[in-house]
Amino acid sequence: MNLESKWLEDFSALAATRSFSQAAERRFVTQPAFSRRIRSLEAALGLTLVNRSRTPVELTAAGQLFLVTARTVVEQLGEVLRHLHHLEGGQGEVMQVAAAHSLALGFFPRWIAQLRNEGLNIATRLVATNVGDAVHALREGGCDLMLAFYDPDAAMQMDPEIFPSLHLGQTEMLPVCAADAEGKPLFDLEGDASVPLLAYSAGAFLGRSVNGLLRQRQLRFTTIYETAMADSLKSMALEGLGIAWVPQLSVRAELARGELVVCGGPQWHVPLEIRLYRCALVRKANVRLLWRKLEGGAAQNS
Repeated sequence: MNLESKWLEDFSALAATRSFSQAAERRFVTQPAFSRRIRSLEAALGLTLVNRSRTPVELTAAGQLFLVTARTVVEQLGEVLRHLHHLEGGQGEVMQVAAAHSLALGFFPRWIAQLRNEGLNIATRLVATNVGDAVHALREGGCDLMLAFYDPDAAMQMDPEIFPSLHLGQTEMLPVCAADAEGKPLFDLEGDASVPLLAYSAGAFLGRSVNGLLRQRQLRFTTIYETAMADSLKSMALEGLGIAWVPQLSVRAELARGELVVCGGPQWHVPLEIRLYRCALVRKANVRLLWRKLEGGAAQNS
């Protein structure tokens, strides 16, 4: 197999733009020349990487997986060149982490601080996003690691052989609302009256978990607000507008100050597992080092 490094950069540009013309412009070549280079890459691999019948163009399943390798090789070449030109400044690799919004704020800082206290001084770059975008980034090499709540229904649909994961911790979603002057919940989940619900929008993973509980418990409610972000629901609950199910790690401070109160017993709580995902095709040294450390910790705790 005879691959040219420029073809890998071409393919990365095409994946980023989803347009042959825009990618060619980015790579400073004509579109016909750019198209020939992509076809040469596909011929060398013996694979079809791009579905050209769609607009914007789409990567095939093989193209998505190869993109991870292409980006990794391009990044490693860049790292070597920066070292050779003394431009690295001793900082080493930076791990790119995509995380669900609530984990980015409520879990990630403490977790990284703990790792650094244990002597693992790894530079990280965090992108807070929704789960769908985080999965897309991990699939196509846009991040090294993904921090997310585990979905027992396997809605992420990721092959565990290619995208292994590790258990990092447990939390739960709590039903919370504002308190009255006496510090009691404004709303009662156990009463007969319908309650105002601050809900997750359709398709949100946390929303699926809450909706399952609501069906099981046959709660009477009226939805007055929807969003995909737990922190936005928390803000609305702080204003006294209704009940929201929010990860406990997102409301520690508000519960401690009495600004929010839990308005339902354990039967209204939803367990959550926090997991870290990686792509087995990515060969960054720091990612492998972190994974070995976490695997060792998991073995000690089991």
